[in-house]
Amino acid sequence: MDWVVFTYSLPAKLRSSPRVTLWRRLRRLGAVSLVGGVQVLPAQDECIEAFQWLAQEVRQSKGEALVMRVEQLGGMDDQQVIDLFQQARKEEYEELNSQAAELEKTIGMKKKREDAMSMQGALARLRKRYAEIARVDYFDCPEGSSVAARLARVEQALSPNPSVAPKVAPAMLAEYKDKKWVTRPRPHVDRLACAWLIRRFINLKAVIRYAMQPEPAEVAFDMEGAEFGHQGNLCTFETMRIAFKINDPAVSAIAEIVHEVDLRDGRYTRPEIAGIDAVLKGWLLAGLTDMELESQGIALFDGLYSALASVLPGAKKRRK
Repeated sequence: MDWVVFTYSLPAKLRSSPRVTLWRRLRRLGAVSLVGGVQVLPAQDECIEAFQWLAQEVRQSKGEALVMRVEQLGGMDDQQVIDLFQQARKEEYEELNSQAAELEKTIGMKKKREDAMSMQGALARLRKRYAEIARVDYFDCPEGSSVAARLARVEQALSPNPSVAPKVAPAMLAEYKDKKWVTRPRPHVDRLACAWLIRRFINLKAVIRYAMQPEPAEVAFDMEGAEFGHQGNLCTFETMRIAFKINDPAVSAIAEIVHEVDLRDGRYTRPEIAGIDAVLKGWLLAGLTDMELESQGIALFDGLYSALASVLPGAKKRRK
């Protein structure tokens, strides 16, 4: 496989701050260091671009920098280089897992509301750190799955309204391939996510109408009397995901984001929630039409899916 390497030197008289900043940037990128201080990343577009930006910053500081794409690294085969990335991510995941384990131990020991809020905040910070590591986990380090599982257990234990998940009746994908769909006008997060799910996993060219009343043979979602709607503590997107057995981890992560933006019950603390919420509110304030909202929503959830699929172990890199 191809690799991108980055070498640099900074003036000896340069103060330490730019050196420390550069070191931190390289760490956040997940780069590994070889003999001689050569920094390496897999030759992915975003990695090449990141090294090019760093090289530009080094030159602006009167230093020298070189970015190269290579097929082999100084007598090391691909697996040896991959092992370096795996070891680096393993150490980061293990540190995070230790912190999550400490938080898990405290659950049940503290009863005050402020203690619960403090633990929610701690969980949010751990989730953010997990997302940072997973983003640069280029080769799916096995320890990542165990950390994700522990964070999920902690999140479930901290849920302010734990309840038994409602039973969702299964739906056969083939029976909905040619259906027409309808939901309420002025679609917001849940309905936009459902429209994305329909177009990306059920029927790319599906007809989706926005009205207060369904017509005969239309499949209604997220409206009164709809075939697919909220069930228990599940939003409509979660209901549809379960009904159609869409078990892609990236879709599951989107379901958590949609749930929290829609229901605001504190059940999930994913770092993307605030940003998605702000964008959707902005669209409503801008007075976009239903079709404009849908078009923008499809693009938004396409981008969100691609970003999540690139870092979540087991996620499909391409949609159906």
